[in-house]
Amino acid sequence: MAASTSAASGTQHRDVEKLLREARHGAAEPVGALLELYRNYLTVLATAQLDRRLRRRLSPSDVVQEAMLAAHRDLRQFQGHTERQFLAWLRQILINSLRHAIETHLKAKRRDVRCEIAIENVSAALDRSSVDLAHLLADPAASPSAPMRERERAVEFANRLARLRPQYREVIIMRNLQGLSFEEIAAVMGRNCGAVRMLWLRAVEKLKQNCDHADEHA
Repeated sequence: MAASTSAASGTQHRDVEKLLREARHGAAEPVGALLELYRNYLTVLATAQLDRRLRRRLSPSDVVQEAMLAAHRDLRQFQGHTERQFLAWLRQILINSLRHAIETHLKAKRRDVRCEIAIENVSAALDRSSVDLAHLLADPAASPSAPMRERERAVEFANRLARLRPQYREVIIMRNLQGLSFEEIAAVMGRNCGAVRMLWLRAVEKLKQNCDHADEHA
């Protein structure tokens, strides 16, 4: 999962509600810019939703691309006004894209509501982890950085995850979003438990460095 640096880099500090208004009135450029702001967020959710067995058949990035195309097509149907409402709308589109991909690639015979339940659980875990890890990483006396104040914390957290090396990102997703124990992660990654614990600690340290770097440039 690579960090989005094209449209997102030039628009991340623009007013999201303004972009929403412009996009809903049919302006083409704001639609693409708006959706790019949330590519990493959707990719983290899709990655956490699909275990490694499923990811051998389905690419999270392909599922997210399908979801973004659907969101681009149906944006005028969005009735909300806030970023939080927009995120909920995007999550539902991602759920539909996941269902379609699973049915297509895994020949599922029945609609499985567990997909919806699981992705909302993952979304809640992302919200909790963005807060918990922010407390873990940040100086308690420091005020939140400008990006963290201006945007949904979970979106910024997903963007910072996207800048990590794949193995660091993977261990944080499994530990903090999927809630796996170190023993379970060790079995998935083919490592011993001590090595996984150290990998997670290094990943958290790298995430802290990302946060410090972002704060310096806020």
